[in-house]
Amino acid sequence: MEIRVRTEDCTICGACVEDCPFGAIILGEEGPEFDESCTLCGACVETCPTNAIHMVGDEKTEPLSQQTESQNNQGKGGVWVFAEQREGQLASVVLELLGEGKNIASQLGEPLACILLGDQVEHLAEELMEFGADLVYLAAAPELSSYRDDLYSEALAHIVQTYQPSILLIGGTAHGRSLAPRVATSLRTGLTADCTGFALDEDGNLLQTRPAFGGNLMATIRCPHHRPQMATVRPKVFQPSSRHPGRRGEVIRVDLPALHPWARILKVANESTMGPNLSEADIVVSGGRGLGNSENFRLVEELAEALGGAVGASRAVVDAGWVSYPHQVGQTGRTVAPKLYIACGISGAIQHLVGMQSADIIVAINRDPDAPIFSVATYGIVGEVEAVIPALIREIKNDRS
Repeated sequence: MEIRVRTEDCTICGACVEDCPFGAIILGEEGPEFDESCTLCGACVETCPTNAIHMVGDEKTEPLSQQTESQNNQGKGGVWVFAEQREGQLASVVLELLGEGKNIASQLGEPLACILLGDQVEHLAEELMEFGADLVYLAAAPELSSYRDDLYSEALAHIVQTYQPSILLIGGTAHGRSLAPRVATSLRTGLTADCTGFALDEDGNLLQTRPAFGGNLMATIRCPHHRPQMATVRPKVFQPSSRHPGRRGEVIRVDLPALHPWARILKVANESTMGPNLSEADIVVSGGRGLGNSENFRLVEELAEALGGAVGASRAVVDAGWVSYPHQVGQTGRTVAPKLYIACGISGAIQHLVGMQSADIIVAINRDPDAPIFSVATYGIVGEVEAVIPALIREIKNDRS
C-alpha cells in the first residue's frame, strides 16, 4: 500500500500538512511529500479538498464514507487486550480485561490475545498466558522503555493494522485514556470510553455499555461497520482472570518500523500521593463537602493513616482545591473496589456512587439521615464528621496499643 498524489489536482493548500497526526508531510513545489514517519493512516486522504491524495494497493484506498460494509468489517484476528505495564509490572486492569475478554472470545470462537509493548518485558508474556491469553504479540524496543503517547500509539496502530483484531480492549487508566483515542483516530474506527459491561448481538457485534448523561442512564453502543471495535474500561469494573501456572500459548514477536517521537522529554516528575495507591488499596477513606472546610479534611487523612488506607475525595472537594485530582473518586475520577470504603461527609450523588459502590463494605458518616449515601452503605453513622472521625481514630489507636 502506498500514497500517491495527482499533482494536476493538487492546489498546494497545506490542509494535509495540518491534519497529519504524525507530522510526516511537507509541501514541495509540486505538492505534498511524505517522509519515513508516514504510517499510511489515510488522514490526508480524508482531508484533501480536491481528492488529489489517494492510496493504492489496499482494500482501504477509498474514504470511509465510500467504503462498503464488507470492506470495513475486516478484522478477524481475535479479541485483544492491551497489556499495560509500568517498570515491568502489569497493571491490575489487564487481568480484569483478560477475564472479560475470555468470555467474549469464547462466544465469538476467536482467540484471546494480548499486545505487549516495552523494553525487556519478555517475562510478562508468560504471565499473560497463565492468566488466559492464547497469543501474545510482543513488540520490544528501547524507545518503548517508558510510556510515551506518541511512540506507543504509533506502535500499537501499526500492529493492529498488520494483524487486524476484531476487538481491542484498553484499560481506562491515565495512560489508556490518552492512548486509546490516538489509536482509534489512526485506525479510523470507533471508540467507547468507560465501559461497564459487554455483550454480543446476533451478528457478533460488541454491545458496549457505559454511563451517559451524568450517570443517570446507561447507553449501549455498537460499532458494526468498522474494525477493530475499541473500548476502554475503568479499573475495578470486572473480576480479574484466575491464574493457571504452567499454562502456555504462543508468543509472536513483532518487528516495528522506525519510531519517530514528536517531542523531547526534558524532565519526569513523579507526583507524590498520600498513602497507598488509590486504585489498589484495600481500605479507602474519602471526604466530601460535608467536612465543611479544608482544615477538616485533615481528619480524613488521619483516619486513612490510622487504618493504613488510601485517601479519596468527592469531586466537590477536588474542585474546591482541598486535595489534588488523583484522589478523586467517581465518574470523572477513579473507580475503586476496596474491601472497606469509608465515606465521610459525602452525600452520595450518582456520579460518586458509580466510582465506589463495588466496595465490599461501605461505611457512611453524614449528619443528614436522608443522604443518598446511606442507600448503598453497609453501615451508617448519623452525626457530625468532626466528632465521629476523631472518636474512630481514638478507638483504632486504643485497640492497637
